[in-house]
Amino acid sequence: MSMSNKTKKPRPTPIVQPSPAPRRTWLAIVAGVLLLATIGAWIWVQQDTGVQLPSNHPPITTATPPAQPAPPPPAATFVAESECQGCHQAQTKDWQGSHHQQAMKPASEGNVLGDFADVTFKGETETTRFFRKGDEYWVNTPGADGKPADFKVAYTFGFEPLQQYLVEYPDQTGGRLQALGVAWDSRKNHWFQLMPGQRIDYKDELHWTRPAQNANFMCVECHTTGFKRNYDAKTDTFASHWNSLGVGCQACHGPASKHLEWAQKPDGSAGKGFDKPLQNASQTTIVETCARCHARRAPLADGFDTSHRFMDDYLPSTLTRELYEIDGKIKDEVFEWGSFTQSKMFAKGVQCTDCHNPHSGELKAPGNGVCLQCHNTAGKPVRPEIDGKGLKAKNYDSPEHHHHQPGSPGAQCTSCHMPGRYYMVNDYRHDHGFSLPNPAHARRIGAPDACLACHKDTPAKKIGDQFRQWYASELPAKANASSNPTPRYDDTLWKARGGMPGASRALHLLLASPDLPAIRRATLMAELPNYPSPRSLELAALSLKDPDPQVRNAAIDILVPLANGPQQALVLAPMLAPLLSDPIRAVRIAAAWQLAQLPPQARAGLDAALEKGLREYEDVQKELTERAEANLNLAMLYERTNRPEQVEPALRASMARNPDFLPAQVTLIQWLEANGRQAEARQLLDDALRQHPTSGLLHHVNGLALVRQGDRAQALKELREAVKLAPDDDQFRYVLAIALHDSGDADAACRELEALLQRHPANRGARMALVAYLRETGQMQKVQMLLSELEQQNPDDPSLKRE
Repeated sequence: MSMSNKTKKPRPTPIVQPSPAPRRTWLAIVAGVLLLATIGAWIWVQQDTGVQLPSNHPPITTATPPAQPAPPPPAATFVAESECQGCHQAQTKDWQGSHHQQAMKPASEGNVLGDFADVTFKGETETTRFFRKGDEYWVNTPGADGKPADFKVAYTFGFEPLQQYLVEYPDQTGGRLQALGVAWDSRKNHWFQLMPGQRIDYKDELHWTRPAQNANFMCVECHTTGFKRNYDAKTDTFASHWNSLGVGCQACHGPASKHLEWAQKPDGSAGKGFDKPLQNASQTTIVETCARCHARRAPLADGFDTSHRFMDDYLPSTLTRELYEIDGKIKDEVFEWGSFTQSKMFAKGVQCTDCHNPHSGELKAPGNGVCLQCHNTAGKPVRPEIDGKGLKAKNYDSPEHHHHQPGSPGAQCTSCHMPGRYYMVNDYRHDHGFSLPNPAHARRIGAPDACLACHKDTPAKKIGDQFRQWYASELPAKANASSNPTPRYDDTLWKARGGMPGASRALHLLLASPDLPAIRRATLMAELPNYPSPRSLELAALSLKDPDPQVRNAAIDILVPLANGPQQALVLAPMLAPLLSDPIRAVRIAAAWQLAQLPPQARAGLDAALEKGLREYEDVQKELTERAEANLNLAMLYERTNRPEQVEPALRASMARNPDFLPAQVTLIQWLEANGRQAEARQLLDDALRQHPTSGLLHHVNGLALVRQGDRAQALKELREAVKLAPDDDQFRYVLAIALHDSGDADAACRELEALLQRHPANRGARMALVAYLRETGQMQKVQMLLSELEQQNPDDPSLKRE
């Protein structure tokens, strides 16, 4: 096992919306690429030859020219929001004053809530002064160079429980709007820091002047109607445009020009002039309309088209360990879609508008009333389209059910079934998974629990015993020893990520269940590469035909890692090829990228279709070139598609967009070194290390470079430093172990791999390397123990058959 092919290579990752935690998570961006294909039309032309026929010549019947396809009707356009108010007065009344209506406004009298009367706020590292110049609102705060300067506040963002402010930066010609890191608490009426405890200054990637806080890309789309970023890569400027500030009618319903035409001469058309009408729309249409802004997702274009499916314009996140708790509850700032689509409510047909007035955003009933629409003494759902099977006719709003004093916080349905978290310091948001508390089970797997969270001063065992006494009849029964029940999602993910006995079987059983929510299915599939087997590969292949695009997308991502060896790779291309014409953009570009990773002989015969898919992928990246990550993805694409002359310019562009985006610097260093420009690569790496001395990634890369230079002693020192700085990075410790082994210190290599497996027991690569090294040193008892553990994790692991 040699060091030469163990360099950690970057790969495309989805763009995500930023949030304060977890700390130092790269705001990775990628998407896929859209090809806006132009369709040419052949025009039949009849030419006059100038020949005169005799007068007595019989008439000639000329062929009728082939009918030309009618040009597509002009697309609907945005109109002034005031146009809607005349006919839709009730909806307008609901919308006025709502969070949607006040999502973004000019920084003017009446809109600005914060105190700008020459007030100074002293943060952890920086001081900001709020003041006015006539009718304008200004701040004096450290800019990108760390020096205090005056910046004009251009817009307000929201109003309750906090109001943020967008600042024009660095000047009006650049078109950049940056989100200030100090906000106004509109309940307690004071200024506060949005990311307390992180000591953010101008050198930090989360500073208000950095790309992570660029509102043009990260924020404004969901606070306006008809937004386009309009970024110009040549000038590195924005000419962003919106139809109107705030989330208005057309943000959800789509451009209304054709609806206004219909209103002049109404007919019986169901669409009433809209491409995708929301009145009497399907659950999919309603929920995906809300998901555009209420999901943690990556953009695939500049703006969205309301006639599109959600994943034509965005790539939503799965339930990753960074974003969600082990049981699927919200952890990082993920908004509502991800938790709601896991819920039984969603599976039964409930949609956002069953609980929320779509125009005001408010709940449709006070207190527990919104839940009692379905969970009532009649046992009937609020709409006949909702599947009411399983609803019990009982009084849920009674102490007999919730066991709390009526009217108390514990008597509220949301307290037990929608526990929440504070984001942005004071913004409490409820989990929309509608989960059931179970304190004993939550303690076992390390998940949060509503009961344990509220009763922190009571011993956990006592809470669990009391809960079981109250709800024994409603808790899942223990499985019969002879049965083979479908395992729980949280148990399965807990076992899979922890490398526990039965992990692979639990994954296989649950992924075969037809009732598993799509987002959970996609999440569990990402664990399959740690548990390779014919069954894992079969489940991935079957999922390529899943009706949900998120599942198809997840299956594409794991298919290549699951294929073991070149012979299996040959069968992947026929499996992936049909997805190049998938109806959903995110799926098409994922298939194109994965097919491009296969050896040429494996994708023979797919040249035209694959080229089209990769052009689609490239076009999406080009729509996102204000981001360093998109430029890195372009560089990787150019390298993969034999366009070496374009690789370095794309990497340089990535670094220009964000000088602190280290993956681009690392890739350029490796590119320069591979192309015989070692001196340039060395200088770039040394400069990067001086600027980022605590970066584990840079020390890791430096260690690999020193290995290639033959300086193993210094290389090991750097690789150890990388592990010290980033102890949870599996790859850093794995590479250190290989380097130690190749240097003749097998015992130290084994210790590092053992430490890695202590932290990450499911890391199959580390386990197999440790088995090999222990064999070399004759420690067969440990080898047998490791293989026994592997067999308990995954009895169908192909390596076990060779043992």
